Amino acid sequence: MSQDIRIPDIGDADDVEVVEIIAAAGDEIGEDDPIIVIESDKASMEVPAGKAGKIEEITVAVGDKVSEGQVIARIAAASESGEDDSSADQDDSEASSADPSRERPSGRDSADADEPGEGDDAGGKSSRPGGRSHEGGSGARTIEVKVPDIGDAEGVEVIEVAVKAGDQVEEDEVLVVVESDKASMEIPSSDAGTVKEVHVSVGSEVEEGTLLVTLEVQGAAAEASEDQPAESAPPSESRRERSEPPRDQKQPPKQPEPQAQDEAAESPPSSGTEVYAGPAVRRLARELGVDLKQVSGSGNRGRILKDDVKTHVKQRMAGGAAAAGGAGLPTMPEVDFSKFGEVEEQPLSRIRARGAANLHRAWVNVPHVTQHDEVDVTDLEQFRGSLKAEGERRGVKLTPVAFIIKACCHVLKEFPTFNASLDPGATKFILKRYYHIGMAVDTPDGLVVPVIRDADRKGVWEISEEVAALAEKARDKKLGPNDMQGGSFSVSSLGAIGGTGFTPLINAPEVAILGVGRLTTRPVWKDEAFVPRKMLPLSLSYDHRAINGAEAGRFVARLGELLSDIRRMAL
Repeated sequence: MSQDIRIPDIGDADDVEVVEIIAAAGDEIGEDDPIIVIESDKASMEVPAGKAGKIEEITVAVGDKVSEGQVIARIAAASESGEDDSSADQDDSEASSADPSRERPSGRDSADADEPGEGDDAGGKSSRPGGRSHEGGSGARTIEVKVPDIGDAEGVEVIEVAVKAGDQVEEDEVLVVVESDKASMEIPSSDAGTVKEVHVSVGSEVEEGTLLVTLEVQGAAAEASEDQPAESAPPSESRRERSEPPRDQKQPPKQPEPQAQDEAAESPPSSGTEVYAGPAVRRLARELGVDLKQVSGSGNRGRILKDDVKTHVKQRMAGGAAAAGGAGLPTMPEVDFSKFGEVEEQPLSRIRARGAANLHRAWVNVPHVTQHDEVDVTDLEQFRGSLKAEGERRGVKLTPVAFIIKACCHVLKEFPTFNASLDPGATKFILKRYYHIGMAVDTPDGLVVPVIRDADRKGVWEISEEVAALAEKARDKKLGPNDMQGGSFSVSSLGAIGGTGFTPLINAPEVAILGVGRLTTRPVWKDEAFVPRKMLPLSLSYDHRAINGAEAGRFVARLGELLSDIRRMAL
Protein backbone atom coordinates (compact mmCIF):
# COMPACT_ATOMS: atom_id res chain seq x y z
CA MET A 1 0.00 0.00 0.00
CA SER A 2 1.44 3.35 -1.03
CA GLN A 3 1.87 6.12 1.49
CA ASP A 4 2.87 9.72 0.96
CA ILE A 5 5.95 11.30 2.46
CA ARG A 6 5.31 15.01 2.99
CA ILE A 7 7.27 18.08 4.03
CA PRO A 8 6.94 18.41 7.84
CA ASP A 9 6.29 21.58 9.82
CA ILE A 10 9.05 24.01 8.80
CA GLY A 11 7.82 27.03 10.71
CA ASP A 12 6.87 30.11 8.73
CA ALA A 13 9.20 29.29 5.86
CA ASP A 14 7.52 29.00 2.47
CA ASP A 15 8.75 28.00 -0.98
CA VAL A 16 11.83 26.28 0.43
CA GLU A 17 14.21 25.00 -2.23
CA VAL A 18 15.11 21.34 -2.73
CA VAL A 19 18.93 21.29 -2.92
CA GLU A 20 19.63 17.54 -2.92
CA ILE A 21 17.80 14.27 -3.64
CA ILE A 22 19.27 11.50 -1.47
CA ALA A 23 16.97 8.53 -2.13
CA ALA A 24 15.78 7.05 -5.44
CA ALA A 25 12.88 4.95 -6.63
CA GLY A 26 13.41 1.33 -5.65
CA ASP A 27 15.52 2.09 -2.55
CA GLU A 28 14.73 0.30 0.70
CA ILE A 29 14.85 2.83 3.52
CA GLY A 30 14.27 3.09 7.26
CA GLU A 31 12.01 5.62 8.91
CA ASP A 32 14.93 7.86 9.93
CA ASP A 33 16.69 7.73 6.56
CA PRO A 34 16.73 11.10 4.74
CA ILE A 35 14.88 11.47 1.44
CA ILE A 36 15.80 15.00 0.36
CA VAL A 37 17.63 18.05 1.65
CA ILE A 38 15.85 21.43 1.64
CA GLU A 39 17.36 24.85 2.25
CA SER A 40 15.77 28.14 3.25
CA ASP A 41 17.52 31.48 3.51
CA LYS A 42 18.49 30.56 7.07
CA ALA A 43 19.31 26.85 7.22
CA SER A 44 19.47 23.48 5.48
CA MET A 45 17.46 20.50 6.69
CA GLU A 46 17.26 16.81 5.80
CA VAL A 47 13.72 15.48 5.46
CA PRO A 48 13.51 11.89 6.75
CA ALA A 49 11.12 9.24 5.46
CA GLY A 50 9.19 8.90 8.70
CA LYS A 51 8.30 5.32 7.82
CA ALA A 52 10.19 2.27 6.59
CA GLY A 53 9.60 0.68 3.21
CA LYS A 54 10.50 0.82 -0.47
CA ILE A 55 10.54 4.07 -2.40
CA GLU A 56 8.06 3.93 -5.28
CA GLU A 57 8.47 7.47 -6.56
CA ILE A 58 10.28 10.74 -5.86
CA THR A 59 7.86 13.54 -6.80
CA VAL A 60 10.24 16.51 -6.56
CA ALA A 61 13.49 17.48 -8.23
CA VAL A 62 16.47 19.58 -7.30
CA GLY A 63 15.51 23.24 -7.59
CA ASP A 64 11.81 22.71 -6.86
CA LYS A 65 10.14 24.95 -4.28
CA VAL A 66 8.26 23.07 -1.56
CA SER A 67 6.14 24.00 1.43
CA GLU A 68 4.75 22.29 4.51
CA GLY A 69 2.47 19.37 3.62
CA GLN A 70 3.70 18.95 0.05
CA VAL A 71 4.23 15.35 -1.14
CA ILE A 72 7.88 14.66 -1.91
CA ALA A 73 7.84 10.86 -2.32
CA ARG A 74 5.66 7.76 -2.18
CA ILE A 75 6.65 4.66 -0.31
CA ALA A 76 5.33 1.12 -0.33
CA ALA A 77 4.56 0.42 3.32
CA ALA A 78 1.81 -1.26 5.32
CA SER A 79 -0.91 1.21 6.35
CA GLU A 80 -1.37 1.26 10.12
CA SER A 81 -5.07 2.00 9.73
CA GLY A 82 -5.60 -0.57 6.97
CA GLU A 83 -7.32 2.03 4.86
CA ASP A 84 -6.57 2.42 1.19
CA ASP A 85 -4.67 5.62 0.49
CA SER A 86 -4.83 5.21 -3.26
CA SER A 87 -7.48 7.85 -3.78
CA ALA A 88 -5.46 10.40 -1.86
CA ASP A 89 -2.37 9.43 -3.82
CA GLN A 90 -4.27 9.87 -7.05
CA ASP A 91 -5.46 13.34 -6.02
CA ASP A 92 -1.93 14.32 -5.06
CA SER A 93 -0.59 12.97 -8.33
CA GLU A 94 -3.17 14.91 -10.33
CA ALA A 95 -2.43 18.06 -8.38
CA SER A 96 1.27 17.60 -8.99
CA SER A 97 0.82 17.03 -12.70
CA ALA A 98 -1.38 20.11 -12.93
CA ASP A 99 1.21 22.28 -11.25
CA PRO A 100 2.21 24.83 -13.90
CA SER A 101 5.52 25.49 -12.16
CA ARG A 102 6.73 22.09 -13.41
CA GLU A 103 6.20 23.04 -17.04
CA ARG A 104 8.17 25.54 -19.06
CA PRO A 105 7.46 26.14 -22.74
CA SER A 106 10.51 26.03 -24.94
CA GLY A 107 11.65 28.14 -27.82
CA ARG A 108 9.87 31.40 -27.04
CA ASP A 109 9.47 33.77 -24.14
CA SER A 110 6.50 32.14 -22.40
CA ALA A 111 6.02 35.17 -20.20
CA ASP A 112 5.43 37.34 -23.25
CA ALA A 113 3.15 34.90 -25.04
CA ASP A 114 0.05 36.21 -23.28
CA GLU A 115 0.19 39.47 -25.23
CA PRO A 116 -1.12 38.66 -28.74
CA GLY A 117 -0.59 40.99 -31.65
CA GLU A 118 -3.41 43.21 -32.82
CA GLY A 119 -4.16 45.30 -35.81
CA ASP A 120 -3.82 42.69 -38.57
CA ASP A 121 -5.58 43.79 -41.72
CA ALA A 122 -8.24 41.83 -43.50
CA GLY A 123 -5.68 40.06 -45.55
CA GLY A 124 -4.01 38.73 -42.48
CA LYS A 125 -0.78 40.57 -43.20
CA SER A 126 0.73 42.95 -40.64
CA SER A 127 2.04 46.33 -41.66
CA ARG A 128 5.28 47.84 -40.45
CA PRO A 129 6.55 51.40 -40.03
CA GLY A 130 9.94 52.82 -40.81
CA GLY A 131 10.28 51.65 -44.44
CA ARG A 132 10.43 53.58 -47.73
CA SER A 133 10.49 51.64 -51.01
CA HIS A 134 12.25 52.37 -54.29
CA GLU A 135 11.80 50.76 -57.69
CA GLY A 136 14.20 47.96 -58.57
CA GLY A 137 14.63 45.52 -61.38
CA SER A 138 12.50 42.39 -61.90
CA GLY A 139 9.76 43.58 -59.53
CA ALA A 140 12.18 44.11 -56.65
CA ARG A 141 11.88 47.04 -54.31
CA THR A 142 14.47 48.58 -52.03
CA ILE A 143 13.22 49.33 -48.53
CA GLU A 144 14.97 51.74 -46.20
CA VAL A 145 14.44 50.94 -42.54
CA LYS A 146 14.86 54.07 -40.45
CA VAL A 147 14.59 54.97 -36.78
CA PRO A 148 10.88 55.71 -36.16
CA ASP A 149 9.44 58.49 -34.01
CA ILE A 150 11.13 58.12 -30.61
CA GLY A 151 9.74 61.24 -29.00
CA ASP A 152 12.21 63.57 -27.32
CA ALA A 153 14.74 60.85 -26.51
CA GLU A 154 18.35 61.92 -26.81
CA GLY A 155 21.56 59.92 -26.95
CA VAL A 156 19.83 56.84 -28.38
CA GLU A 157 22.49 54.19 -28.90
CA VAL A 158 22.57 51.06 -31.03
CA ILE A 159 23.25 48.23 -28.61
CA GLU A 160 22.74 45.28 -30.95
CA VAL A 161 22.87 44.68 -34.70
CA ALA A 162 21.17 41.38 -35.38
CA VAL A 163 21.81 41.11 -39.15
CA LYS A 164 24.53 41.64 -41.74
CA ALA A 165 24.61 42.28 -45.47
CA GLY A 166 23.38 39.29 -47.46
CA ASP A 167 21.16 37.88 -44.69
CA GLN A 168 17.68 36.69 -45.55
CA VAL A 169 15.19 38.10 -43.05
CA GLU A 170 11.53 37.45 -42.38
CA GLU A 171 8.86 40.00 -41.65
CA ASP A 172 9.01 41.07 -37.96
CA GLU A 173 12.53 39.73 -37.54
CA VAL A 174 14.66 42.01 -35.37
CA LEU A 175 17.20 44.04 -37.32
CA VAL A 176 18.57 46.46 -34.73
CA VAL A 177 18.06 47.14 -31.02
CA VAL A 178 18.44 50.71 -29.79
CA GLU A 179 18.47 51.97 -26.23
CA SER A 180 18.10 55.34 -24.56
CA ASP A 181 18.64 56.11 -20.88
CA LYS A 182 15.00 55.19 -20.25
CA ALA A 183 14.12 52.30 -22.53
CA SER A 184 15.25 49.92 -25.22
CA MET A 185 13.43 49.19 -28.48
CA GLU A 186 13.72 46.50 -31.11
CA ILE A 187 13.37 47.73 -34.68
CA PRO A 188 12.01 44.89 -36.82
CA SER A 189 11.97 44.26 -40.54
CA SER A 190 8.80 45.52 -42.22
CA ASP A 191 8.94 42.76 -44.84
CA ALA A 192 10.70 39.58 -45.80
CA GLY A 193 13.71 40.15 -47.99
CA THR A 194 17.49 40.40 -48.29
CA VAL A 195 19.69 42.78 -46.33
CA LYS A 196 21.59 44.86 -48.87
CA GLU A 197 23.43 47.11 -46.45
CA VAL A 198 23.64 47.82 -42.71
CA HIS A 199 24.30 51.51 -42.10
CA VAL A 200 24.99 51.46 -38.33
CA SER A 201 27.09 49.49 -35.89
CA VAL A 202 27.02 48.78 -32.15
CA GLY A 203 27.71 52.02 -30.32
CA SER A 204 26.36 54.31 -33.04
CA GLU A 205 24.14 57.14 -31.81
CA VAL A 206 20.94 57.56 -33.81
CA GLU A 207 17.84 59.72 -33.87
CA GLU A 208 14.45 59.73 -35.57
CA GLY A 209 14.90 59.21 -39.32
CA THR A 210 18.43 57.78 -39.16
CA LEU A 211 18.88 55.13 -41.86
CA LEU A 212 19.56 51.75 -40.28
CA VAL A 213 19.22 49.00 -42.90
CA THR A 214 18.50 48.76 -46.60
CA LEU A 215 16.37 45.77 -47.65
CA GLU A 216 15.56 44.32 -51.06
CA VAL A 217 12.10 42.75 -51.22
CA GLN A 218 10.34 40.97 -54.05
CA GLY A 219 6.87 40.84 -55.60
CA ALA A 220 3.75 41.40 -53.52
CA ALA A 221 5.78 42.21 -50.45
CA ALA A 222 7.37 45.12 -52.28
CA GLU A 223 4.01 46.42 -53.51
CA ALA A 224 2.57 46.26 -50.00
CA SER A 225 5.58 48.15 -48.64
CA GLU A 226 5.26 50.84 -51.31
CA ASP A 227 1.83 51.78 -49.99
CA GLN A 228 3.17 52.55 -46.52
CA PRO A 229 4.30 56.08 -45.58
CA ALA A 230 7.85 56.53 -44.38
CA GLU A 231 6.85 58.09 -41.06
CA SER A 232 4.40 55.66 -39.49
CA ALA A 233 3.76 54.90 -35.88
CA PRO A 234 6.85 53.65 -34.08
CA PRO A 235 6.92 50.28 -32.46
CA SER A 236 6.65 50.40 -28.71
CA GLU A 237 9.23 48.66 -26.57
CA SER A 238 7.81 45.50 -28.06
CA ARG A 239 6.68 45.45 -31.67
CA ARG A 240 3.42 47.09 -32.78
CA GLU A 241 1.38 46.12 -35.85
CA ARG A 242 1.44 48.53 -38.81
CA SER A 243 -2.28 49.26 -38.69
CA GLU A 244 -1.86 50.72 -35.19
CA PRO A 245 -2.55 54.47 -35.07
CA PRO A 246 0.60 56.65 -34.83
CA ARG A 247 1.90 57.73 -31.42
CA ASP A 248 -0.84 55.94 -29.52
CA GLN A 249 0.96 55.73 -26.21
CA LYS A 250 -2.05 54.21 -24.47
CA GLN A 251 -2.00 51.01 -26.45
CA PRO A 252 -0.31 48.11 -24.62
CA PRO A 253 2.86 46.80 -26.28
CA LYS A 254 2.36 43.83 -28.55
CA GLN A 255 4.65 40.84 -28.78
CA PRO A 256 6.39 39.46 -31.87
CA GLU A 257 5.32 36.38 -33.69
CA PRO A 258 6.78 33.11 -32.34
CA GLN A 259 9.30 32.76 -35.13
CA ALA A 260 10.69 36.25 -34.62
CA GLN A 261 10.84 35.72 -30.88
CA ASP A 262 12.76 32.48 -31.37
CA GLU A 263 15.26 34.16 -33.64
CA ALA A 264 15.72 37.05 -31.26
CA ALA A 265 16.34 34.62 -28.45
CA GLU A 266 18.94 32.80 -30.49
CA SER A 267 20.97 35.91 -31.27
CA PRO A 268 23.83 36.45 -28.84
CA PRO A 269 23.69 39.26 -26.29
CA SER A 270 25.27 42.50 -27.32
CA SER A 271 28.76 43.22 -26.16
CA GLY A 272 27.50 46.65 -25.13
CA THR A 273 25.18 45.34 -22.40
CA GLU A 274 25.28 42.59 -19.83
CA VAL A 275 21.48 42.25 -19.74
CA TYR A 276 19.88 39.88 -22.27
CA ALA A 277 16.19 40.76 -22.34
CA GLY A 278 13.57 41.99 -24.76
CA PRO A 279 11.99 45.45 -24.60
CA ALA A 280 8.74 44.16 -23.04
CA VAL A 281 10.76 42.62 -20.22
CA ARG A 282 12.77 45.80 -19.77
CA ARG A 283 9.59 47.83 -19.56
CA LEU A 284 8.12 45.52 -16.93
CA ALA A 285 11.35 45.75 -14.96
CA ARG A 286 11.23 49.56 -15.00
CA GLU A 287 7.59 49.58 -13.92
CA LEU A 288 8.40 47.32 -10.97
CA GLY A 289 11.64 49.07 -10.07
CA VAL A 290 13.81 46.02 -10.77
CA ASP A 291 17.48 46.10 -11.77
CA LEU A 292 17.71 43.45 -14.48
CA LYS A 293 21.35 42.81 -13.61
CA GLN A 294 20.07 41.21 -10.39
CA VAL A 295 17.65 38.87 -12.21
CA SER A 296 18.60 35.36 -13.33
CA GLY A 297 17.31 34.51 -16.78
CA SER A 298 15.65 31.16 -17.43
CA GLY A 299 15.16 31.62 -21.16
CA ASN A 300 17.27 30.36 -24.02
CA ARG A 301 20.96 31.21 -23.40
CA GLY A 302 20.10 33.03 -20.18
CA ARG A 303 17.55 35.41 -21.72
CA ILE A 304 15.46 37.12 -19.02
CA LEU A 305 11.72 36.49 -19.34
CA LYS A 306 8.79 38.29 -17.74
CA ASP A 307 8.30 35.35 -15.39
CA ASP A 308 11.89 35.78 -14.20
CA VAL A 309 11.20 39.43 -13.29
CA LYS A 310 7.99 38.53 -11.47
CA THR A 311 9.70 35.70 -9.60
CA HIS A 312 12.51 38.06 -8.60
CA VAL A 313 10.01 40.57 -7.21
CA LYS A 314 8.17 37.86 -5.25
CA GLN A 315 11.42 36.64 -3.74
CA ARG A 316 12.47 40.13 -2.74
CA MET A 317 9.04 40.80 -1.21
CA ALA A 318 9.18 37.52 0.69
CA GLY A 319 12.63 38.45 1.94
CA GLY A 320 11.31 41.88 2.92
CA ALA A 321 13.76 43.85 0.80
CA ALA A 322 12.71 46.50 -1.65
CA ALA A 323 13.75 45.74 -5.22
CA ALA A 324 16.77 47.71 -6.34
CA GLY A 325 15.67 51.06 -7.64
CA GLY A 326 12.25 50.73 -5.97
CA ALA A 327 10.79 52.73 -3.09
CA GLY A 328 12.36 55.86 -4.54
CA LEU A 329 15.87 54.62 -3.79
CA PRO A 330 18.60 55.43 -6.30
CA THR A 331 20.29 52.46 -7.90
CA MET A 332 23.99 51.76 -7.62
CA PRO A 333 26.03 52.64 -10.70
CA GLU A 334 27.05 49.77 -12.93
CA VAL A 335 30.82 49.49 -13.25
CA ASP A 336 32.79 47.27 -15.60
CA PHE A 337 35.63 46.38 -13.23
CA SER A 338 37.35 44.21 -15.82
CA LYS A 339 38.70 47.31 -17.53
CA PHE A 340 40.88 47.96 -14.48
CA GLY A 341 42.33 44.46 -14.25
CA GLU A 342 41.52 40.78 -13.92
CA VAL A 343 38.28 39.95 -12.10
CA GLU A 344 36.36 36.82 -11.14
CA GLU A 345 32.64 36.52 -10.46
CA GLN A 346 31.61 34.32 -7.55
CA PRO A 347 27.91 33.89 -6.78
CA LEU A 348 26.73 34.41 -3.22
CA SER A 349 25.57 31.34 -1.33
CA ARG A 350 21.81 31.15 -0.84
CA ILE A 351 22.17 31.85 2.89
CA ARG A 352 24.44 34.84 2.30
CA ALA A 353 22.20 36.27 -0.43
CA ARG A 354 19.03 35.94 1.64
CA GLY A 355 20.86 37.30 4.66
CA ALA A 356 21.88 40.33 2.63
CA ALA A 357 18.25 40.91 1.63
CA ASN A 358 17.08 40.65 5.24
CA LEU A 359 19.78 43.03 6.46
CA HIS A 360 18.93 45.50 3.71
CA ARG A 361 15.27 45.33 4.72
CA ALA A 362 16.18 46.04 8.35
CA TRP A 363 18.49 48.92 7.45
CA VAL A 364 15.93 50.57 5.16
CA ASN A 365 12.91 50.14 7.45
CA VAL A 366 14.38 50.49 10.95
CA PRO A 367 15.97 53.73 12.25
CA HIS A 368 19.12 52.37 13.86
CA VAL A 369 20.93 54.02 16.76
CA THR A 370 23.93 52.43 18.50
CA GLN A 371 24.99 52.98 22.12
CA HIS A 372 28.67 52.21 22.85
CA ASP A 373 30.16 51.49 26.27
CA GLU A 374 32.95 49.59 28.02
CA VAL A 375 32.54 47.25 30.98
CA ASP A 376 35.17 46.21 33.51
CA VAL A 377 34.88 42.42 33.63
CA THR A 378 38.08 41.71 35.55
CA ASP A 379 36.24 39.94 38.38
CA LEU A 380 34.10 37.99 35.94
CA GLU A 381 37.18 36.73 34.11
CA GLN A 382 38.84 35.71 37.37
CA PHE A 383 35.73 33.75 38.35
CA ARG A 384 35.52 32.15 34.89
CA GLY A 385 39.18 31.15 35.12
CA SER A 386 38.58 29.47 38.48
CA LEU A 387 35.97 27.21 36.81
CA LYS A 388 38.32 25.95 34.09
CA ALA A 389 39.03 22.63 35.82
CA GLU A 390 35.34 21.99 36.43
CA GLY A 391 34.63 22.82 32.80
CA GLU A 392 37.13 20.19 31.69
CA ARG A 393 35.42 17.59 33.89
CA ARG A 394 32.04 18.54 32.43
CA GLY A 395 33.44 18.65 28.91
CA VAL A 396 32.15 22.24 28.55
CA LYS A 397 34.13 25.34 27.62
CA LEU A 398 32.79 28.21 29.69
CA THR A 399 32.91 31.34 27.52
CA PRO A 400 32.10 34.99 28.31
CA VAL A 401 29.13 34.76 25.91
CA ALA A 402 27.27 32.48 28.33
CA PHE A 403 27.57 35.04 31.13
CA ILE A 404 26.56 37.86 28.75
CA ILE A 405 23.42 35.97 27.62
CA LYS A 406 22.49 35.23 31.24
CA ALA A 407 22.98 38.88 32.23
CA CYS A 408 20.94 40.06 29.23
CA CYS A 409 17.96 37.97 30.39
CA HIS A 410 18.07 39.73 33.80
CA VAL A 411 18.20 43.18 32.20
CA LEU A 412 15.47 42.38 29.64
CA LYS A 413 13.08 41.60 32.50
CA GLU A 414 13.80 45.03 33.96
CA PHE A 415 13.43 46.72 30.54
CA PRO A 416 10.61 44.79 28.83
CA THR A 417 10.41 47.08 25.77
CA PHE A 418 13.81 45.71 24.67
CA ASN A 419 12.31 42.20 24.62
CA ALA A 420 9.53 43.19 22.24
CA SER A 421 8.51 43.92 18.67
CA LEU A 422 6.50 46.72 17.11
CA ASP A 423 3.29 46.00 15.24
CA PRO A 424 3.46 46.68 11.47
CA GLY A 425 2.01 50.16 11.92
CA ALA A 426 4.48 50.99 14.71
CA THR A 427 1.60 51.98 16.97
CA LYS A 428 2.00 49.46 19.79
CA PHE A 429 4.47 47.14 21.47
CA ILE A 430 4.19 43.36 21.35
CA LEU A 431 5.81 42.53 24.68
CA LYS A 432 7.18 38.98 24.87
CA ARG A 433 7.02 36.99 28.06
CA TYR A 434 9.64 34.56 26.84
CA TYR A 435 13.39 35.12 26.55
CA HIS A 436 14.71 33.41 23.44
CA ILE A 437 18.16 34.84 22.75
CA GLY A 438 19.53 34.77 19.19
CA MET A 439 23.25 34.14 18.82
CA ALA A 440 25.00 35.21 15.61
CA VAL A 441 27.23 32.44 14.22
CA ASP A 442 29.74 32.92 11.39
CA THR A 443 29.75 30.02 8.89
CA PRO A 444 31.47 29.54 5.51
CA ASP A 445 28.11 30.09 3.79
CA GLY A 446 27.25 33.25 5.72
CA LEU A 447 25.91 34.52 9.02
CA VAL A 448 23.10 32.61 10.76
CA VAL A 449 21.34 33.34 14.04
CA PRO A 450 20.24 30.21 15.94
CA VAL A 451 18.13 30.78 19.05
CA ILE A 452 18.70 29.67 22.65
CA ARG A 453 15.17 29.16 23.91
CA ASP A 454 14.13 30.10 27.47
CA ALA A 455 17.64 31.27 28.27
CA ASP A 456 16.37 32.91 31.47
CA ARG A 457 15.56 29.46 32.90
CA LYS A 458 19.00 28.01 32.19
CA GLY A 459 22.23 28.25 34.11
CA VAL A 460 25.55 29.38 32.71
CA TRP A 461 26.79 25.79 32.25
CA GLU A 462 23.66 24.82 30.30
CA ILE A 463 23.85 27.97 28.15
CA SER A 464 27.52 27.25 27.36
CA GLU A 465 26.64 23.71 26.23
CA GLU A 466 23.84 24.98 24.03
CA VAL A 467 25.99 27.75 22.53
CA ALA A 468 28.62 25.19 21.51
CA ALA A 469 26.02 22.73 20.17
CA LEU A 470 24.19 25.34 18.06
CA ALA A 471 27.44 26.73 16.67
CA GLU A 472 28.50 23.25 15.58
CA LYS A 473 25.12 22.55 13.98
CA ALA A 474 25.33 25.86 12.13
CA ARG A 475 28.76 25.09 10.69
CA ASP A 476 27.61 21.57 9.71
CA LYS A 477 24.41 22.94 8.06
CA LYS A 478 22.24 20.90 10.38
CA LEU A 479 20.15 23.70 11.90
CA GLY A 480 16.42 23.02 11.71
CA PRO A 481 13.68 25.65 11.32
CA ASN A 482 12.90 25.55 15.04
CA ASP A 483 16.51 26.41 15.79
CA MET A 484 16.21 29.62 13.78
CA GLN A 485 12.93 31.24 14.76
CA GLY A 486 11.24 32.87 17.72
CA GLY A 487 14.12 35.05 18.93
CA SER A 488 13.26 38.04 21.12
CA PHE A 489 16.75 39.63 21.48
CA SER A 490 20.10 38.89 19.80
CA VAL A 491 23.77 38.92 20.75
CA SER A 492 26.55 39.22 18.17
CA SER A 493 30.04 38.61 19.57
CA LEU A 494 33.20 39.21 17.55
CA GLY A 495 35.15 37.60 20.39
CA ALA A 496 38.79 37.10 19.54
CA ILE A 497 38.31 38.50 16.01
CA GLY A 498 38.71 41.98 17.41
CA GLY A 499 37.26 45.43 17.27
CA THR A 500 36.73 48.17 19.83
CA GLY A 501 33.13 48.57 18.76
CA PHE A 502 30.80 48.15 15.81
CA THR A 503 27.23 48.77 14.76
CA PRO A 504 25.33 45.46 14.64
CA LEU A 505 22.20 45.52 12.49
CA ILE A 506 18.96 44.72 14.27
CA ASN A 507 17.57 41.27 13.57
CA ALA A 508 14.08 42.58 12.74
CA PRO A 509 11.34 42.22 13.92
CA GLU A 510 13.33 42.39 17.17
CA VAL A 511 14.00 45.93 18.40
CA ALA A 512 17.54 45.57 19.78
CA ILE A 513 20.78 43.65 19.42
CA LEU A 514 23.94 43.63 21.56
CA GLY A 515 27.35 43.65 19.88
CA VAL A 516 30.35 42.42 21.86
CA GLY A 517 33.89 43.41 20.92
CA ARG A 518 37.28 41.96 21.85
CA LEU A 519 38.19 41.67 25.53
CA THR A 520 41.43 43.58 26.21
CA THR A 521 43.60 44.40 29.22
CA ARG A 522 44.16 48.13 29.61
CA PRO A 523 45.36 50.51 32.32
CA VAL A 524 42.43 52.06 34.18
CA TRP A 525 42.67 54.82 36.76
CA LYS A 526 41.51 53.44 40.10
CA ASP A 527 42.25 54.58 43.65
CA GLU A 528 44.80 57.19 42.59
CA ALA A 529 46.75 54.81 40.36
CA PHE A 530 46.55 53.07 37.02
CA VAL A 531 45.81 49.37 37.36
CA PRO A 532 45.45 46.68 34.67
CA ARG A 533 41.77 45.85 34.09
CA LYS A 534 40.02 43.62 31.58
CA MET A 535 37.67 45.80 29.53
CA LEU A 536 34.85 44.53 27.33
CA PRO A 537 33.41 46.82 24.58
CA LEU A 538 29.61 46.67 24.18
CA SER A 539 27.57 48.13 21.32
CA LEU A 540 23.78 48.18 21.70
CA SER A 541 21.85 48.90 18.47
CA TYR A 542 18.17 49.66 18.91
CA ASP A 543 15.09 50.68 16.94
CA HIS A 544 14.67 54.37 17.72
CA ARG A 545 10.92 54.13 17.07
CA ALA A 546 10.61 51.82 20.06
CA ILE A 547 13.47 52.90 22.32
CA ASN A 548 14.91 56.31 23.10
CA GLY A 549 18.49 57.14 23.95
CA ALA A 550 17.96 57.51 27.70
CA GLU A 551 16.40 54.04 27.92
CA ALA A 552 19.27 52.55 25.94
CA GLY A 553 21.79 54.26 28.21
CA ARG A 554 20.13 52.85 31.32
CA PHE A 555 19.97 49.40 29.72
CA VAL A 556 23.70 49.35 28.98
CA ALA A 557 24.57 50.77 32.39
CA ARG A 558 22.56 48.06 34.17
CA LEU A 559 24.09 45.35 31.99
CA GLY A 560 27.53 46.70 32.88
CA GLU A 561 26.73 46.50 36.60
CA LEU A 562 25.81 42.82 36.32
CA LEU A 563 28.84 41.90 34.23
CA SER A 564 31.18 43.82 36.55
CA ASP A 565 29.87 41.96 39.57
CA ILE A 566 27.98 38.80 38.62
CA ARG A 567 26.92 38.30 42.25
CA ARG A 568 24.24 40.91 41.55
CA MET A 569 22.42 38.37 39.37
CA ALA A 570 21.67 36.40 42.53
CA LEU A 571 19.98 39.37 44.22
